[in-house]
Amino acid sequence: MEAINRTAYKQVTLGDTWDAIVIGSGIGGLTAAVLLSMHGGKRVLVLERHYAIGGFTHTFRRPGYEWDVGLHYIGQVQDDASRVRRAFDHVTEGKVQWNAMPEVYDRIIVDGQTFDLTRGLEQYRKGMKQYFPGEARAIDNYIAAVQSSNRAAGLYYAEKAVPELVSRIAGGLMRAPFLRWAKRTTAEVLRDLTSNQGLIGVLTGQWGDYGLPPAQSSFGIHATIAGHYFDGGSYPVGGAARIAAVIVPAIERNGGRVINSAEVANILIDGERAIGVKMAGGREFLAPVIISDAGAANTFFRLLPGEMACLSSLRDGLRTIPASVAHLGLYVGIKATDADLGLNGTNLWIYPSLDHDANVARFANDIDSPFASLYISFPSSKDPDFAKRCPGRSTVEILTFVPFEAFASWQDTKWKRRGAAYDTLKQSLAARLQSALERHVPAIAGKIDYAELSTPVTTRHFMNYEQGEIYGIGSTPARFRMRALGARTPIRNLYLTGQDVTSLGVVGALFGGAVSASAVLRKNLMSKLAKPFASRGR
Repeated sequence: MEAINRTAYKQVTLGDTWDAIVIGSGIGGLTAAVLLSMHGGKRVLVLERHYAIGGFTHTFRRPGYEWDVGLHYIGQVQDDASRVRRAFDHVTEGKVQWNAMPEVYDRIIVDGQTFDLTRGLEQYRKGMKQYFPGEARAIDNYIAAVQSSNRAAGLYYAEKAVPELVSRIAGGLMRAPFLRWAKRTTAEVLRDLTSNQGLIGVLTGQWGDYGLPPAQSSFGIHATIAGHYFDGGSYPVGGAARIAAVIVPAIERNGGRVINSAEVANILIDGERAIGVKMAGGREFLAPVIISDAGAANTFFRLLPGEMACLSSLRDGLRTIPASVAHLGLYVGIKATDADLGLNGTNLWIYPSLDHDANVARFANDIDSPFASLYISFPSSKDPDFAKRCPGRSTVEILTFVPFEAFASWQDTKWKRRGAAYDTLKQSLAARLQSALERHVPAIAGKIDYAELSTPVTTRHFMNYEQGEIYGIGSTPARFRMRALGARTPIRNLYLTGQDVTSLGVVGALFGGAVSASAVLRKNLMSKLAKPFASRGR
């Protein structure tokens, strides 16, 4: 694997001026940077506050083990002709291979009852009808609704990348078909299709992939995620960090740099124009293009002056949209191989009932009550190269969503020095998660060698999200109605990238980077990403 430049900011010599500066090295920031380099010949400086490059695609290691922190599976990459696969091939120069997950890629478990989600749309349709034989018409209508929403989404997202004049003239028409779906909640759309609450609960059993339960989430995001996985899931060979590892050299080949441990304090403004960034230590870097991968809330509330009149409407809109969910993550290592344990990589989604909104509300009021959801992932069994890096070992992750408020009193404390009360709470939650893991995956019971828990304040510390959220701003109907949320901002020369620009997750952030680079270069890079990798043009 090509190594990522992990030279810390204080240990590297950098020039003062660049063609473009990107704040943050998540997949959205790296995608924008590499596309500016490939298609614009830009020397791009990427500044990452964390010591690891890659945002939610990075991995972390402990002796004998490694875990991903955000990429658990990707859909549509097994098909060489899909737009997702072609986009990944483009920005990684075809250097990332993908390993297909099992035919049953997701399994939903509720009170001992199991619902398997099977690779292939017709297999999925058949399986749902077997589970709910009296709901065949509702299932067909549901799939048709997902497909209709996703067809309409293309123009909605394209409007974020077209020239400003085109957006002003045709933007409303481009956005309207998707908004007919996205302005309604997932629950509202599904209740129009069926009154069967069990079916609704199973159809929304992947709500953790977009971070809001049915009554809160936009059907637009539900359809995006559900459709994304109709053909199953895959995992990058070599682990999630492989993606950043192959993008970084492509940025640096053209004179750019990707620097870690480099915290940006604020964006420099001249009038209503961005001209550079100021680092936490006081040094300034200048560029005619500034791109923020720090998230919309961080960018507009933290990195920019509070008194800017041109931002008042945008800030008001953002205040009406909640953050996405925070989570606990228990990272488990076992001194045995996946083959020894009989683990094959199928994700498990476990719920106390199929009323997801009620589960979330109950747990938010009492974190000592049963977890509202559990997601169990088996990264080592998804990656055929894992055994080369960690021979004789396997890894499991168990995640659950939690309210940030339960941890807010420790938000300003330092990592690993948060006090006895925090440590006690962590130990209690870790024990509960480990017990649930051993109950649902009995093959590992009594065999756990290492376990480490992350909390929302851990995410806040490393990812710099105010409430430890993992999907940026929440994917509510209001988010999609907010026309000002895109790559272009009210400040000239300042652009936004990442999952808040388009859709959420790793794929959403990647396309957010493509939209941002398209807006900067005033080129239709989306069409270039849609071409087969071997025939792409510069």
